[in-house]
Amino acid sequence: MISRIATWTIVAALAVGLTGCAANTTHERTKKGAGIGAVLGAVSGAIIGYQSDKDRGAWRGAAIGGAAGGALGAGVGAYMDKQQTEFEQQLASERDQHQIEVERQQNEILKLTMSSEVGFDFDSAVVKPSFYSVLNKIADIMNRYPQTDIAVVGHTDSVGNPDYNLRLSLRRANAVADYLMDQGVARYRLSTEGRGQLEPIASNETATGRAQNRRVEIYVIPN
Repeated sequence: MISRIATWTIVAALAVGLTGCAANTTHERTKKGAGIGAVLGAVSGAIIGYQSDKDRGAWRGAAIGGAAGGALGAGVGAYMDKQQTEFEQQLASERDQHQIEVERQQNEILKLTMSSEVGFDFDSAVVKPSFYSVLNKIADIMNRYPQTDIAVVGHTDSVGNPDYNLRLSLRRANAVADYLMDQGVARYRLSTEGRGQLEPIASNETATGRAQNRRVEIYVIPN
C-alpha cells in the first residue's frame, strides 16, 4: 500500500506541479510560488484521495489539491510582491544613499539590511533620532501587511570581545523591534536575535568591511 501511495503521489504531484509552474508567466516570483504551492497541494491531495478511493482517488485528489495549493502559493507570492514594491518605493532615497537594502530571498522572504553606522552611535544600542523616519516607513508598511512575521537580527564586526559583541548585537535588534512596536507593529509578530561577529558579509581586515558587518537585518516572513 505504501509504495502505491508513493507512486501515485509523486507522479501526480510532479504533473500538477509542473502545470502550476507554467501557468503564470506574468511575474516570476508569483509563478514560482504557484508551482511550489501546487506541488505541496498535490502531495496532500493525492494521499487523502487515495485513502478515500483506491483506484482514482489519488489522481483526483492531486488535481484538486494542486489547484488549491497553486492558488495559495500564487497569492503569497503576489502579497510579498506588493510589500516589496512598497518597501522599494518608500525607501528609495535611503537605498540611493546606501543606508538600507531591500532583497527578496528564498521562500518569499524579504530582507531589509540597515547599516548600524546609520542607526546607532558607536557602542550604543539607542536608535538615533535621525533614523526614526526610516523605521517609521518600515513600520507603516508592516502594519498594512499583517500576514507576515518579522525577525530582527543584529550583527557586529570582529573588533572587541566576542561575548560583548554578541550582547550588543542583541541589544540593537531589541531596540529596533521595540521601536517598531511603539509604532503599532504587534508584539506577537516580532522576534529578535543577536549574532555578534559570527556572520560577517565582508572582510573584517578593512574599515570598509567592518562597517558592512555592523548591521541590523529585518526578515519579513509570510505566515
